[in-house]
Amino acid sequence: MAIGTRRLILVALSVNVLFIVFMAVQQHKYISDSSFSVSGRQVEQQHQKEPASHSPESVRQRVTVIIRDFESFDNAVVETIRELYTVLNGTKVIIVGDTVPYPPLQVDKKWDVEIVSLNPNLMHNYSSSRPVHMIKTKHVLVLPDTAKVKHWKHLQTAIIALGSKGRFRAVAIGVGTEQLKCMSMDVDLKRWQMTLGLANDSSDHCDMWTGDQALFMLTEDFHSLAEPFARPFAQAFYIQAKLRQWRVRYFKRYQMARVKDLYSEPHNKWKHKRLEEERLSSFYKHWGIKAVVHSDGKTDYYGCTKTTPRCFGTIIDDMPEYLYEGKWTPPCCLKALRETTRHVFSILEKEKVRYWLEGGSLLGAARNEDIILWDYDVDVGIYREDIEKSPHLKDAKVGSYVDEEGFVWEKATEGEFFRVQYSEDNHLHVDLHPFYSKDGTMTKDTWFKTHRQDTEFPERFLKPLTKISFVGIMASAPNNVREFLEFKFGKGVIEQSRFPNFKRVQ
Repeated sequence: MAIGTRRLILVALSVNVLFIVFMAVQQHKYISDSSFSVSGRQVEQQHQKEPASHSPESVRQRVTVIIRDFESFDNAVVETIRELYTVLNGTKVIIVGDTVPYPPLQVDKKWDVEIVSLNPNLMHNYSSSRPVHMIKTKHVLVLPDTAKVKHWKHLQTAIIALGSKGRFRAVAIGVGTEQLKCMSMDVDLKRWQMTLGLANDSSDHCDMWTGDQALFMLTEDFHSLAEPFARPFAQAFYIQAKLRQWRVRYFKRYQMARVKDLYSEPHNKWKHKRLEEERLSSFYKHWGIKAVVHSDGKTDYYGCTKTTPRCFGTIIDDMPEYLYEGKWTPPCCLKALRETTRHVFSILEKEKVRYWLEGGSLLGAARNEDIILWDYDVDVGIYREDIEKSPHLKDAKVGSYVDEEGFVWEKATEGEFFRVQYSEDNHLHVDLHPFYSKDGTMTKDTWFKTHRQDTEFPERFLKPLTKISFVGIMASAPNNVREFLEFKFGKGVIEQSRFPNFKRVQ
């Protein structure tokens, strides 16, 4: 009898051990991912910090869902929330639009849903158009229209991933059948520029995942974004994340399905694409990204053009306003200056006008064969006696003249020199300063006290003229560039790079 009792006890213990092992395996299955792993120590430490989230109810209490990327004219927002509620019934959902959606969304009154317009209403208070104040949970899931959450345990895994305080600050989950693609990205606000390139999809150092996706993050991180509701959301988020040196993990295993396909009508598809491009362009312009360089070398510009004013106002004390902001000349402005310079030099050479690079423009050519990165115009010297050779300059003496390519030739109002502007709207320009020889010394009639390089110089520097690489062409220059620049600016000027009034920004 004692032997039988011992056998029963051993059998019972064995069953209990097998059950415990089975439950541990199941739990590990739910918190593991082929593209993400959390160590047992991390999970244990996280569970000690806060209650476990091993039920739909506990996940629901931790997560607020935000639906931002949708179109009023063609959407499945209501269906998306209905499918969400089959997995996490009662989850707080905030629908955020630039304006109140029209036609109105037919949201079930039983749902915990807020519809918020970012456009302020004079009858409401400030907070009513700032939905960040409505998020009371620890985590946020930004869900694109039509995305279908398959299982609450996928969000549980994301909660554990972010709670472990590891390498990642957000989790990306693809939507649809296509996997997300990895892109490298560099954001240089000083140069007003962003550079994009292809990267290895398996890299843990991906700067941006492209494609339809949901993004899961801590609410405190979402609140810390400068523009948390910018659209298109994913692109705007990754730019801000890159500037904060955040890393985002892609859960390849947990791809979301779609509630339904949108934009089946060609017009709606075209309209959606156009709006997405306009939103991204608006985000770039608002936050000072004026050039996007792609992996194929193509550059898209989002700054000034021939039909818009330049990116900065009147220059005071030779210091453009952007220098005080710690930035250099916007790339669109440098592009316009290069185009204007090449056009002017082509005209002068055709009309046999002797010219040479002057001042900071020659300094830029000597340093890096281009315009100095913080310069805002191009200075050129010409022989005053050659003005009569040029129909363009003769017309400019009479009045403002727009040539066949839209560049504006005119007599400057500040003194005895000429100016060629990029266009009638955009006043980025090349200044042409007429010099003449006086007893072997080159002089002129208008001088600027604030320009330390504005001084007379021996004519021998121009006899003969030489060539130097500048803005992609060979431009005329004095025959001893270093000696000429050091005569104007001082010894070692080519190597000593500094702003015109550098003491103002120290």
